Amino acid sequence: MPAVLLDQDGRRRALALLGLFAAVLSASGAGAASAQRTSSPMSAARVAGAASAAPAGSAAEEAARELHALFDETWELALREDPLLATSVGDNRYDDRLPSMTAADLARRVELARRALARLHAIDRSGLDATDRISYQLFERQLADQLSEDQFKSYLMPISAEGGFHSDFARLPAEMPFAAVKDYENYIARLRAFPAYMQQQTALLRQGLSAAMTLPKVVLAGFDFTITTHLVSDPARGVFWKPFEKFPATVAASEQERLRAAGRAAIVESVLPAYRALLDFMSHDYVPGARQTVGASALPNGRDYYAYLVRHFTTLDITPEEIHQVGLREVERIRAEMAAVIKQVGFAKSFAEFLEFLRTDPRFYAKTPDELLKAAAYIAKRMDGKLPALFKTLPRQPYGIAPVPEDLAPKYTGGRYNGAPIDSRRAGTYWVNTYALNSRPLYTLEALTLHEAVPGHHLQGALAQEATGLPIFRRYTYVDAYGEGWGLYSEWLGLEAGFYTDPYSNFGRLTYEMWRACRLVVDTGLHAQGWTRQQAMDFLAANTALSRHEIETETDRYIGWPGQALAYKMGEIKIKQLRRQAEEALGERFDVRDFHDVILRGGAVTLPILEELVRDYIRAASAPRAGSSASPPAPAEVSRRKR
Repeated sequence: MPAVLLDQDGRRRALALLGLFAAVLSASGAGAASAQRTSSPMSAARVAGAASAAPAGSAAEEAARELHALFDETWELALREDPLLATSVGDNRYDDRLPSMTAADLARRVELARRALARLHAIDRSGLDATDRISYQLFERQLADQLSEDQFKSYLMPISAEGGFHSDFARLPAEMPFAAVKDYENYIARLRAFPAYMQQQTALLRQGLSAAMTLPKVVLAGFDFTITTHLVSDPARGVFWKPFEKFPATVAASEQERLRAAGRAAIVESVLPAYRALLDFMSHDYVPGARQTVGASALPNGRDYYAYLVRHFTTLDITPEEIHQVGLREVERIRAEMAAVIKQVGFAKSFAEFLEFLRTDPRFYAKTPDELLKAAAYIAKRMDGKLPALFKTLPRQPYGIAPVPEDLAPKYTGGRYNGAPIDSRRAGTYWVNTYALNSRPLYTLEALTLHEAVPGHHLQGALAQEATGLPIFRRYTYVDAYGEGWGLYSEWLGLEAGFYTDPYSNFGRLTYEMWRACRLVVDTGLHAQGWTRQQAMDFLAANTALSRHEIETETDRYIGWPGQALAYKMGEIKIKQLRRQAEEALGERFDVRDFHDVILRGGAVTLPILEELVRDYIRAASAPRAGSSASPPAPAEVSRRKR
C-alpha cells in the first residue's frame, strides 16, 4: 500500500481528512484573489475548456467557474491549515510551522467544511462536463466524510498500531528541502514548534480516554519503540540530526556552524523533551487506560461507525455481512488454486504442513538485508522493461528502493510505497522491510514489488500527480478501494507479464491474494461479529503462508485501523470485472493498454465512478471508426510520455 506522500496510515488521514477539505473561503474578496494566485494554469484551462462548449456567459460557464474557484480556494487554505500536507505535495511556503490541532481549530474546520458543502450544493452541476462532474462527486464525498469523521470523533485516535503523528514528524528530515539557509531555519522552527504540536495531539488522546475512544490495549504492545528510538543520548545519533551532517554548497561555511548549533539546541531543548513527555503519557496513562475490547463495534456508536467505515473504504453501499460472505467465497476459490500449486511441486503432506514448510525452510529467506533489497530491485527492474507492453502512458517520475526506516520497521508490514512530489528533489520510494528477515519470505517478493512499485502504487500515484488537467485536489486524492484495488490487480498482472514462473513464487502470489480475501473475513469478523484477536490470527495462519510475525502485525493493523483492509479485494474484484466486460464487449478491438489508460488517467476515483468511465470507454471504442483506430477519449490532459 502506498504511503502516498504519506505513510499510508497516518499521513493519508491528513491528506484525506484534514487537508483537502479543511477550510473554504467565501467566493469574494481576499478568497477569490487568493484562489486566482494559487490556481494552476491547467485549472484555468479546464474552466476555459468547459466554458467553450457553452454560450459565453451561460449558466454552465458560470457553474464551472464557481466550481473551480471553490476547489482552488479550498486547496490553498488546506495547505495553510496543514503545513505538513503542504510540504508533502512540494509547496514549501509553510515549512516553518506545524498544524494547530486544538479543539477550537478542529471545530472551526468542521464548520468551514459545512459551509463548503453548502456552497458546493448551490452549484448547478447539470451543465458541467464529464471531468467536472466527477470532480464535484469526489469533492462532495470528501466533505461529507469529514463531517462523518467529526460525528464519530475519530480524531481522538491520531495514532495507529504502527505509529502516528510522532512517527510522521520523524520523516521530515527526509521530506523537507535543504538547499538554502532558509530551508534549515524553517526546519529548526519546526523542531521548536514540536512540543506544542505534541501537547495538542496528547490532549486529543487524553480526551479519547475520557470518551472511551481509544485504540485497543492489545495492539499497543511494543508501541513505545516508535518513541524510544528517538530518545538518543547524543543528538547526532538520531534522525533529526541528518540534515546537519552535510550541508550543500549553497549554504555558506560561515552559516553552517550557526545552523548546527541552533539545530542541536532545538533537538535537545524541544524535540527530546517532547518525546519523553509522550512516552510518559503513553506508558502511565494511555496504554493502562486503553480499552480491552478489539472491535470497532465496541466503541461509542460503534456499529454505525463501522458501517460508515465499510462504505468509506469500499466506496460501495454494502454491509459488513455481505463483505464477510464475499470473503468466504474468495477464500474457497483461492484455496483450490493453492492446492493445485502444492500438487505441482509434489508436496505430499497436508496444506497446513506445506505452510509450515514455507515458513521455516531457510531457502525461502534472505540472509542479509542487502540480499533482500537486491532481490526486490531486480524484480522491479524486470517489470520496468515489461511496462510498454501493458501501458501506453508512463510517468516521468522515477522511483527507488530503500529499507523501511528503523523506527517503524518492527511493527511495519513487509513493504510500502512512499510517494514524493513530482517537482521535488526526491523520487518515489519502494520501502522493503529488512527487520526480522526470517519473517520476510522471498516467495512473496514478486507480488509485493509489483503491488508497491510498478505497475502498482508508484505508477498509479505518479500518473495521478502528473495529470495536470485535473483540479489539484484530485491529483493528491487517495481512494483506498481504487488505489489498493489497483495494487492487488497489479500483482495479478504479473502473470501476464511473465512473472511467477517459479511455483513457490506463484504460491506466494496466491498467498497474497488469499491474505486480501481473508481480510474481508477477518476485518468484518473483528469489528462486526465479535471475533477475538486470536481468532483472526488463526484464520490467517490456516489459510496463508504469511510468517507468524507478519500475521501478528497485520492483525493488529486491522484491529487498529477498522475497515481499511476491505479496500484491496473489493477494489480488485471490481477492476477485474470491468476488464472482463471490456474484453467481452470489444473482442479484437480490446487493447489492454487503452484499458489501463482509462483506469489510471483520471487519478483516484470511487468504484461506481470507475464503472461509469469504463462504460464510456466501451461505448466509444465500440463506435464505428473511419481509418485507423482511435484512442479512448481522455477526460484530462496528463503531463506524461507516450509509448
